[in-house]
Amino acid sequence: MTLDDLKKIFLGPTLFRLETILSPRLVPVLYATGLAALLLWSVGHLFQSFGRNFGDGLWGILEIAVYGALFLIALRIVCEVLLVFFKANETVTRTVSLSRVPTSLIDEVRDAIHDIAEDEPYDDETSEGAAAADPTTPAVRRTARRTPPAAKPDI
Repeated sequence: MTLDDLKKIFLGPTLFRLETILSPRLVPVLYATGLAALLLWSVGHLFQSFGRNFGDGLWGILEIAVYGALFLIALRIVCEVLLVFFKANETVTRTVSLSRVPTSLIDEVRDAIHDIAEDEPYDDETSEGAAAADPTTPAVRRTARRTPPAAKPDI
């Protein structure tokens, strides 16, 4: 994670929008912080144990090796579990978004217009109904493209 990535996270709109998950990008920061904490603890414990006497210092080195290794393994497991959790969440989110039918308002309006255009003409006294009721004139089907009504024959 570079300095530009941190600037984007803390100064950009990413921090305040909840559409994207920010945590997978912060897991490496958590891991680096845990490693730094382990390093500071081991150096402090080494000087503290050697400050008491030489025998405690040797036991301190052994404690640093054992507890440091356990902490390092636990930190790695926690970070990997977090990454697996977020990856599973991303996969499920992608699956759900692919299973939904992507409809927008424009698609719904287009479908409604096509449905209206495919309906049979009314049998009332409108120009469409009159043209459809008269068998001598060909039925002109109006569509959503604003086809002008059929011209009435001169009798």
